[in-house]
Amino acid sequence: MTWFDCRHQTLPDQKTFRVRKMLTSIGRARGNDLVLADTSVESTHCSLVRSGDVYTVAPSSPTAEVRVNGRKVRRHKLREGDQVSVGSWSLVFHHGEPAPTPRENADALKLVEQLYKLSANVMGSHDATHLFASLLRGLVDITRAETGFLIVLKDGEQHLAASHDEGGKEAGRAMSDSIVQQVLRTGKALIISDALNDTQFGLARSVVDLRLSSIMCAPLRYGDELLGAIYLGNDRHAHLFTQADLTFLEIYAGQAALLVHHALLLNQLQLDNTELREQLAASQQSRSIGASPSMVEVGRIVARVAPTDLSVLVLGETGTGKELVARELHGLSERRDGPFVAINCGAIPEALLESELFGHRKGSFTGATADKMGKIEASDGGTLFLDEIGEMPMHLQVKLLRVLQERTIERVGDLQPRPVDLRIVAATNRDPEELIDRGAFRRDLFYRLNEVVVQLPPLRDRGEDIELLAQHFLRRFRAQYGGNVRGFSNGALTAMRQHTWPGNVRQLENHVKKAVILSDKVLLCAEDLGLQGSGDEGELLPLAEAQEGFKLQYIRRALELHDWNKAATARALGVDARTIFRYVEKLPASERR
Repeated sequence: MTWFDCRHQTLPDQKTFRVRKMLTSIGRARGNDLVLADTSVESTHCSLVRSGDVYTVAPSSPTAEVRVNGRKVRRHKLREGDQVSVGSWSLVFHHGEPAPTPRENADALKLVEQLYKLSANVMGSHDATHLFASLLRGLVDITRAETGFLIVLKDGEQHLAASHDEGGKEAGRAMSDSIVQQVLRTGKALIISDALNDTQFGLARSVVDLRLSSIMCAPLRYGDELLGAIYLGNDRHAHLFTQADLTFLEIYAGQAALLVHHALLLNQLQLDNTELREQLAASQQSRSIGASPSMVEVGRIVARVAPTDLSVLVLGETGTGKELVARELHGLSERRDGPFVAINCGAIPEALLESELFGHRKGSFTGATADKMGKIEASDGGTLFLDEIGEMPMHLQVKLLRVLQERTIERVGDLQPRPVDLRIVAATNRDPEELIDRGAFRRDLFYRLNEVVVQLPPLRDRGEDIELLAQHFLRRFRAQYGGNVRGFSNGALTAMRQHTWPGNVRQLENHVKKAVILSDKVLLCAEDLGLQGSGDEGELLPLAEAQEGFKLQYIRRALELHDWNKAATARALGVDARTIFRYVEKLPASERR
């Protein structure tokens, strides 16, 4: 081991610098290997070159003065005890293993502290990801490594459970697979002082490509079970790690193995718990959220009708949860193990809707390159949900009526009837009687579809259900996206109850979702939900400006009603789609979709 004992002539600064590289730069600038805080020292003042066991010091520029034992030199081979003067610093050159320094004693104390913290964390926390990250940070700090990786074996495969990189490299890029595999295969720790020049690993592809230098890797064992490995590396310095460092790592690995073992057990328990919850939810099907009288009545009708095969017509404004009711009818029926197939009759062009519903035979029209099963046939044995049934063209209403009467279908271009066993749940946000009076909907089909009618109330008429739904969405999105949000302020609750919610439950869901993602508050306020007032209501605006503002807000509400489908919104408002796109561009970027 070679090192400099560094002392400042006038200040109490003192440190030991170990020489680890073939070429060591010394200067005032931070990029040097040995940084000397002194204005009389040049940015890069001198360099130390190793050739075998010989070390030579030389100034880096004609203006840089270097003295050895008081004599100015241009190039000098150093011997034990030589004193190199650089500015106000005295660097005493030594060969051999230095005595323990205060820093090394501090490092040993840090190790003990880290081990104590790790043991405490194992007993008091269940967040394995946080513990693994803390473990690696402690090791990198103690050993002066650049990178740390925790590899876990699961089902015979390696998984990167955590990484820590002081240099900001992509996780896993600075790790040698060859070295990790050797440690996992032999179960023995490795220390490599100069990976590129190592006789065993110097030609390994990962070592050559990544230009690795100092590496330590130790196995993680719990009893006789090999759980994984801890890998530490530094790409900038060779001969960085010592046997003492490897001993530190092995002690640390023993504690880490205990943590990994318990973390894997906990993870498996959590997976089992999640699977059981999903199975329970699938078997029971969650009820629509709400305690208002109107929603209690909806729940009562659904529970009574679900076990039967009666056709159900669900009525309600856009965003009130019509598909949720259809899924609940399916989930509580004896058809629950069969398919649930949904199709929006208003979202598919009329020319394609017949093929989507009934399927087609190969060659029946241009583009029909293969036989295709339609949605009706695909729902055989289950439930077919026809959303926006009021948008279905008249000629397809005739074909659907035949399906309801005869329980058979004919694919487009095929005269052979195919039997189907299904239940139909239809939905619309329009008044069926009005459609019939205008000649846009067949009365006989209406009677076939509305054997039972479920009328969903708009959100504005559901009272305290608004708060229940908002709390439900907050919990769901907080679990999905994280964050600090824990609830709503009183102002937010008041604003939600007073808002008309033209987009109903879907609009409320979108507002809460955006607020959970964007806000860093503990309690969401009305502004976070986008429900704040528009300013001084007594201030008069020029008529043209007021009209433009009204149009923008009206189009925004229409977009929410149509789930931001711009083409559908344009049709509903009777304008060209380009008008809708023009107004969308005027909305804040955070509100556009």
